[in-house]
Amino acid sequence: MISEKLQKGQLLIAEPSIIGDLSFNRSVILLADHNQDGSVGFILNKPLKYTIKDLLPEIEAKFKIYNGGPVEQDNLYFIHNVPELIPNSIEISNGIFWGGNFELTKDLINQGLIKKKNIRFFLGYTGWDSEQLESEMQSNSWILSKNIYKKDILGKSSAHFWKEKILELGGDYLIWSNAPENPILN
Repeated sequence: MISEKLQKGQLLIAEPSIIGDLSFNRSVILLADHNQDGSVGFILNKPLKYTIKDLLPEIEAKFKIYNGGPVEQDNLYFIHNVPELIPNSIEISNGIFWGGNFELTKDLINQGLIKKKNIRFFLGYTGWDSEQLESEMQSNSWILSKNIYKKDILGKSSAHFWKEKILELGGDYLIWSNAPENPILN
């Protein structure tokens, strides 16, 4: 856990108290942008039942699609660690980039030059208006954490990522690591 100010490239870990919110319960979000106008992030640990080929049959790959957040869920977004292959990418930090030339990206995937460990696709994103995320931080909705994985975060297991981060926090958070996602089921 860190107490420094919000900045792109950091991780937001949902507090265990976020219960019943389908989008954010047990979420780990990569903060892709943060400025005076607001913030944008992508949920890293909520895979959907779709692959990229399901959505775009011209792509010959079965990379998972993730729920990036509740905003614009009819749009496809991607982050990657190969800016030398994908022009017009925006650097997030730590060797992670957002977007870029999508037509070329599709071709590079089909040629086998971009692998699953290099890219992650999302339907939708998570967004906050100006000062909204700061307000949520003050109300203890999120735990701010450094991205210690840097560009390798794309290879992190999505299924247990929230639990791993909660275990790293230790202390009072340990009890939450094995709690059921829905406490009513306990």
